[in-house]
Amino acid sequence: MKIYNHLYQIIITFLTFPTTALLQILRRNYVILSLIVELNFIAATPAMAANLSGDLLKQPATEITISLGNSANELKFEPNHLELLAGKRYQLRLTNPSQLKHYFTAKDFADGIWTQKVQAGKVEIKGAIHELELKPGAEAEWVFVPLKSGTYGLRCPIPGHTEAGMTGEIVIKN
Repeated sequence: MKIYNHLYQIIITFLTFPTTALLQILRRNYVILSLIVELNFIAATPAMAANLSGDLLKQPATEITISLGNSANELKFEPNHLELLAGKRYQLRLTNPSQLKHYFTAKDFADGIWTQKVQAGKVEIKGAIHELELKPGAEAEWVFVPLKSGTYGLRCPIPGHTEAGMTGEIVIKN
């Protein structure tokens, strides 16, 4: 309702003010409106994080294991299709049983989730993750909560691996 009142004031101003005064008011109102929209966007992120830090992190994570390649050195993800629910906590166990290194790369997927942690060996990493490299025999654990629904591509960007079929799909549903 405030926006409509604001627009009404702009229209009344347009009808009664000279052109230069009108332009100054429109510029000022545009800047104010832009700042309000940006602040609302920024404020949504801490609110979402606050919701995540509550009961959700106390829930056990749904565990999913994905192999990057296999012992026969086939270039594929097993499984290569995942369906996840937004707002649910997951623990992705990544293993590389092959004799080659592989990447788990899904940048758009990573942008649509909240990562609690990535753990490999005695190292725990927190924050935004876009790609994981697993050397032969390596294992990693990625705990996250999907936030944004959509269909996301997964691939291993090592030359020749994507072309040989080391691709997949991650679907996040509401």
